[in-house]
Amino acid sequence: MSTEKKADFSDVTIKVDSTEQKAADFSDVTVKVDSTEEIVGERSYTIEKGDTLSKIAKEQLGHASAWKQIFEANRDVLDDPDRIFPGQVIKLPPADTSA
Repeated sequence: MSTEKKADFSDVTIKVDSTEQKAADFSDVTVKVDSTEEIVGERSYTIEKGDTLSKIAKEQLGHASAWKQIFEANRDVLDDPDRIFPGQVIKLPPADTSA
């Protein structure tokens, strides 16, 4: 028989927390979305009786030839630059300040 004293682990305790990921709790998260319209310079315009894209371009962008830019910016709602109707809301591209 050995006279060596063996290690006594009787008073050792251990706690194991789970490594399982807990789902994030987003119940108190709120969000606010601000429009970027002013940031990028895009504006809208409601077409009135007697308007043409060139008239709108002259009044809103400073030169009638900018009608092409208006038309391109609104291809999703305009099929023909000569067919616009009162009440339609179109996007106005930023005015070209270099012209």
